[in-house]
Amino acid sequence: MDVAGSIKDRGEVRIHESLDELSTDLVDYIAELSEISVKDRGVFAIALSGGSVISLIRKLCEAPYMKTVDWSKWYIFWADERVVAKTHVDSNYKLAKDHLLSKLPIVPSHVYSINDSLTAEEAANEYEFVIRQLVKTRVVNVSAITDCPKFDLILLGIGPDGHVASLFPNHSALEEKNEWVTFITNSPKPPPERITFTLPVINSAANVVVVATGGGKAEAVRLAIDDVGPECPVLPARMVQPGVGKLVWFLESPAASKLKRFC
Repeated sequence: MDVAGSIKDRGEVRIHESLDELSTDLVDYIAELSEISVKDRGVFAIALSGGSVISLIRKLCEAPYMKTVDWSKWYIFWADERVVAKTHVDSNYKLAKDHLLSKLPIVPSHVYSINDSLTAEEAANEYEFVIRQLVKTRVVNVSAITDCPKFDLILLGIGPDGHVASLFPNHSALEEKNEWVTFITNSPKPPPERITFTLPVINSAANVVVVATGGGKAEAVRLAIDDVGPECPVLPARMVQPGVGKLVWFLESPAASKLKRFC
C-alpha cells in the first residue's frame, strides 16, 4: 500500500502503486467483511457493479479465499445493470458470471440478476420487489434510519464523468428518494436502458467501496473526495455518503494523482 488515510465526511482512502496491490487489498477487505457479516447475521449480501471492478476481485477465485470464505452464505445482487440479454457482451451479469461467479461455489439460487425479458421499468420494479421480499426475511438487512435495504457491501466503480452505478451527472435519477431501484432509458453511456440502485439505497449500506483506476479518473476522484468550492459540480460519486455505514475508496495512484492531501 502506498498511502492510506481518511478525509472528513469522505471516508477512508487507500492508494496503491499497482493494480495487483490494489486487487489484493480489495479482496482481503471483502473477505474480512464477509466473515464479519456471516458471524453477525449468518449471510453476506453483496451488490456488484460491472466494468474493471470485476477484474479486480478475481483473486477471490484463488487461494486462500476459495477455502476460507463461506461461499454458501453469499447472496449476490447488482447495484446496476444494463437492460440487455444475460448473454450480451454489455451485461454486468455476464461479466461477473464469466470471470467470477462461475468459478466460485456460490449457491445458484443466491444469485439475483434482473429479468432480462422485461422493459427497463418493469425490470426495475421487479428487482425492487425481489429485494423487498428478501428484506422481510432479513437475507438483506434493513436500515433502522431510512427503512431502505442495508446491504452488507455495495461495490462501485466510478466513471471519468463521476457517475457511480448508473447514476449519471445531472440526471433525474439522482433525485429519486422513494424507490429502491429505478430505471433510465437515456444513459449518456451505451447501452441506454439500465436499472440502478438509488442513492438512498447506496447510502444505507453497511459498507460502500468505490474503486478507481487509471489517470482518466483522476479529476472525477478529486471532485468526489477533495474539498472543492461551491462553483464545482456535485458529482454522483460525491453524493455517496453512507449515513451510518463505512465508505472506503480503493484507488490506483494515477487515479489519486490530483488529490490535494495525498499528492
